[in-house]
Amino acid sequence: KAEAHLYTIIKIARDEDLKEQTGKDIYFDLVDHEKVRSFRIQKQLPFSTFKEEVAKEYGIPVQFQRFWLWAKRQNHTYRPNRPLNPHEEMQSVGQLREISNKAQNAELKLFLEVEFGLDLQPLPPPEKSKEDILLFFKLYNPEKEVLCFVGRLFVKALGKPSDILRKLTEMAGFTPDEEIELYEEIKFEPNVMCEHIDKKLTFRASQLEDGDIVCFQKSPKADSGTQVRYPDIPSFLEYVHNRQVVHFRSLEKPKDDEFCLELSKLHTYDDVVERVARQLGLDDPAKIRLTSHNCYSQQPKPQPIRYQGVEHLLDMLVHYNQTSDILYYEVLDIPLPELQFLKTLKVAFHHATKEEVVIHSIRLPKNSTIADVIIDLKTKVDLSSPTAELRVLEVFYHKIYKIFPLHEKIENINDQYWTLRAEEVCKTNDVPEEEKNPSQHDRLIHVYHFTKDPLQNQQIQNFGDPFFLAICEGETLAEVKGRIQRKLQVPDEEFSKVWKFAFISMNRPDYLQDSDVVSARFQRRDVYGAWEQYLGLEHTDTAPKRAYTANQNRHTHEKPVRIYN
Repeated sequence: KAEAHLYTIIKIARDEDLKEQTGKDIYFDLVDHEKVRSFRIQKQLPFSTFKEEVAKEYGIPVQFQRFWLWAKRQNHTYRPNRPLNPHEEMQSVGQLREISNKAQNAELKLFLEVEFGLDLQPLPPPEKSKEDILLFFKLYNPEKEVLCFVGRLFVKALGKPSDILRKLTEMAGFTPDEEIELYEEIKFEPNVMCEHIDKKLTFRASQLEDGDIVCFQKSPKADSGTQVRYPDIPSFLEYVHNRQVVHFRSLEKPKDDEFCLELSKLHTYDDVVERVARQLGLDDPAKIRLTSHNCYSQQPKPQPIRYQGVEHLLDMLVHYNQTSDILYYEVLDIPLPELQFLKTLKVAFHHATKEEVVIHSIRLPKNSTIADVIIDLKTKVDLSSPTAELRVLEVFYHKIYKIFPLHEKIENINDQYWTLRAEEVCKTNDVPEEEKNPSQHDRLIHVYHFTKDPLQNQQIQNFGDPFFLAICEGETLAEVKGRIQRKLQVPDEEFSKVWKFAFISMNRPDYLQDSDVVSARFQRRDVYGAWEQYLGLEHTDTAPKRAYTANQNRHTHEKPVRIYN
């Protein structure tokens, strides 16, 4: 580390690197400099001495080596720009790096030009005037969808492509009379630019200069009958630039890749779901619903992608300034366009006398009301009596936050975080008629189970299923306790010895005696949120602890749960 500033890194790209990388590691530009030979050289070393090291490394005598500086162009491509002149070659490595690199980083990138004769022995570099242009050539095969580097040539600025056609067919291994088409690879960011070259114009008229890339291929024949996906070089480079391997995961198993598809970032929404449906053997692509990936949480985004809600695959993959390669899919039972006009709610049904809680999926048009939910639910559940009525509550962390009015629209109800609970309201031994229709002298109060956590400074912890209870004016705790015991079917011994009762406001318990009038504690009506004042039942939580998520979206404790989709 102490000596690092005394050295520079020289990266040498050769024809062999271009041949090795093009069509495998890279398709655009000429070389990935991270994958070429690096030399760590002292800055004060003369460049001529470095050339001797290159001669030892590659077996190319110094007099046959010519080095070119690379330059980053305005269109963000990176090409050989000009050869080093004799004066520059006499300088030190450190001075040369400063000439080549205004960014002042520690690397010097060079292209090593070596010419070979027919006997494959190296030759001295040819004289280069301003009229000589060094061009690099790539060959495209549409049938095999293969692009490869085939060599480079010096051409005259006032010469024409027609002058070198025979040489190009020879480089490609074609017959001398093979018709070929030429294109210039201009740039690839942000979009691919690859333009046809007119063989009758001069290279200067086509604005070709040192370091430019010419791609060529056989001229497409109209009567060939061979179907190819990308018939010419521009369409192939467009495909390469936009292709994207996407890892698809089932939304039910969001950690595991199910399959991968090679798609294009420019594929439309319909293209993507059609490919997914084909992969899954599904006849109707409209039954596929996709969800994007959150790059930060590494989980599916909360909201799925709406039907044709994005234009292209790229829009599905971009999350803020990051691009993901993961999408989640679901197979729906009805087409997504139909489903989007519907709202699906998960409603937990609590029977008046049965222990088991059953969760039903209710699917209705978005403009439906809670009354419609109740009508639909009645067709799915067994009521304790034909005349039983239902009400729907909003429950969160074992507290009742709301009784939904029958006219409330379901479109904006969120069942992702709250539990929606439907329960019977009917005249039975333990649910009096006044609870269904409390008179002005009765009050409907919240009743919650709680314990005090010894590890958290005796803080109250609610658990179990909360419920409502109608109390009468003047009714004592002793009378209310009897109804609660019958409702919850608690054995006498446990109820009398273990259970305590408290009026709780703002999370502070005030314990009650049997002779206390319960309704007297619930006189204040200006308290924020009725759930903040409740009758607390303190006893041990004896129900088995199930693993459950923080959003309390599944019932836990007290009653067993069955789920119907």
